[in-house]
Amino acid sequence: MTSRERVLSAIAHKQPDRVPVDMGATPSSGISAIAYSNLLKHLGRIELPVQIYDVVQQLAQPDMSIIDQFGIDVLDIGRTFNLQPSDWQETILANGDKALYPAWFNPVLQPNGSYHCYDTDGKRLLAMMPKGATFFDQSYFPYVDGYPDNYEGLDEEMGRVLWSRYVHSPWDHAADSGFWEQLRKNAIYLRETTDKALMIVCGCNLFEWGTFLRRMDNFLMDLLCDPDQVERVLDELLKRHLATLEKVCSSVGDIVDIIRFGDDLGMTTGPFMDVDTYKTLFKPRHKQLCDYVKSHSKMHTFIHSCGSISALMPDMIEAGIEVFNPIQTNALNMEPEFLKREFGQDCTFWGGGVETVGTLNNGTPEQVREQVLQRLEIMSAGGGFVFNTVHNILPDVPPANIIAMFDAVKEFNDR
Repeated sequence: MTSRERVLSAIAHKQPDRVPVDMGATPSSGISAIAYSNLLKHLGRIELPVQIYDVVQQLAQPDMSIIDQFGIDVLDIGRTFNLQPSDWQETILANGDKALYPAWFNPVLQPNGSYHCYDTDGKRLLAMMPKGATFFDQSYFPYVDGYPDNYEGLDEEMGRVLWSRYVHSPWDHAADSGFWEQLRKNAIYLRETTDKALMIVCGCNLFEWGTFLRRMDNFLMDLLCDPDQVERVLDELLKRHLATLEKVCSSVGDIVDIIRFGDDLGMTTGPFMDVDTYKTLFKPRHKQLCDYVKSHSKMHTFIHSCGSISALMPDMIEAGIEVFNPIQTNALNMEPEFLKREFGQDCTFWGGGVETVGTLNNGTPEQVREQVLQRLEIMSAGGGFVFNTVHNILPDVPPANIIAMFDAVKEFNDR
């Protein structure tokens, strides 16, 4: 099979010729810039750049030679942007290694060693990364003091939230003249020149945008104490998301294989909300997003949601979600055996292949191998599984463990 056929077979619950693999196709299935830099040094590939395409999470965009070396089967079409040296500028990672930021990203170094990101007025602090840290934190929450009377200024305020202001490719070019035509041209080129499955990351967050606007503590209380205001803001968000989906589906819906949504709905101990709240506030809107994609494209629907979400999964599947990521297997009721037994016929698991915290960063290569083989045995039967770590590969993961992980996948696939 080609990589594309392999991934699509897995999503269709047909046994592919081997388990498909992802690293770097989404900002929740990628690799930290520090971990990537260490990996390149270990492989003797120091000539390759460490391009930080997601500046908020400090994630590297793997080079195509690394993609091929580890048998990765899927690509983010955003990698077709920022191809010129002038699109990048030098920076220094927290471990002292050199890397590259997008040319448009200019955080301000503070006397205490932290980095701050300011609004265009140079005064409002939007995001910050403390000295020695490896990602930026949101500092500005537009509606922290209450909901507005109207949403005429919502677009402007959303543009100040770090996840939107400092967005990864291709969306850092969304305001460019001719962006949608260029996106289509780039996607066609990638499809014609590789056999990989193609992914577009499209956000469409609902619950998360509520937390970005109101702050987590406030929005969680709002779900129970002020649901009318929650519905108002969700409807405004949905209106904007559907407008974006219209352009995405029209531009690349016949070319791209998978569209990735995001909405972190879980903690390690369970969902952020009870099932009835999800069914009332979020399920109908998730369904509208999925219905639009299915009616206007050939793309499969993929959602990233951290935490324990098994209680919500039946309704999320009913809403039209086909693929779940990152499969946080150390959370309550998210054990691989349980998930495969309960939902394995109804959705595809994209992740859960090895514990990112614990085994991958602190285990031995042999312990990594054992867990990867065990997870593959459980999750891959009958298709419905794409191998990936539980979320991004963290900065402290030793290169030897990354190699052991991919070697174990190859060992399983070669059986």
